Amino acid sequence: MDFITVASLTLLILAAALLYSSVGHAGASGYLAAMALFGVAPMVMKPTALALNILVAAIAFTMFYRAGCFSWPLFWPFVLGSIPFAFIGGSLTLPGSVYKIVVGLVLLYAAVRLYLTTRQQQFTIRPVPIGAAVLLGIGIGFLSGLTGVGGGIFLSPLLLFMGWADARNTSGVSAAFILVNSVAGLLGHYSSVAHLPASIPVWAAAAGAGGWVGARYGSRRFSSQAIRRILSAVLIIAGLKMIFT
Repeated sequence: MDFITVASLTLLILAAALLYSSVGHAGASGYLAAMALFGVAPMVMKPTALALNILVAAIAFTMFYRAGCFSWPLFWPFVLGSIPFAFIGGSLTLPGSVYKIVVGLVLLYAAVRLYLTTRQQQFTIRPVPIGAAVLLGIGIGFLSGLTGVGGGIFLSPLLLFMGWADARNTSGVSAAFILVNSVAGLLGHYSSVAHLPASIPVWAAAAGAGGWVGARYGSRRFSSQAIRRILSAVLIIAGLKMIFT
């Protein structure tokens, strides 16, 4: 990669980490979108996204946990099913053309999720059915490992829409969920670490800085509807680029 490409990706990774970590996410779909825009090879995209995810998710989880935004009873049933299947998904390597379509669809889903985000509504928190949580964790974990995302873009809306958690606990649980699934996914395909680009230390520093700032102010709703829609537009462009090129 030339200097302009590395520098541009560094700025995009910084922005993605900052925005996503503010709501307990680690930014994998943003990193994948950025790399897709610059034509990074699929074999490089997956391990890079997972590695950056681990770093940012660890930072986000620490921040939200210290702020009291975490629920162990909510967390463990999803992880019970997700960890082994994230490992299995990470061990699978899709053909380049198939991988691009799958990731493209994931990016489009993330774009719609961001665009449709509205003000948090008041509702009564309901207990999580353990059996359903384990089964949902299996599906989310497998898709997370297969595509290189941590699963937060699927878990967060699920928890909120089903009334299983408020926004604060959703952020903390999502950060922890993303962390363990990203680790499991990377371990499942450990050989892919060899494909990490030489610029990964620079990108990790950018992601770490963005993740710290975003998670630090996450409890104060450090994001605006306008920024979410701009990010949504980027994800749509990248998703379509992945599917049709």
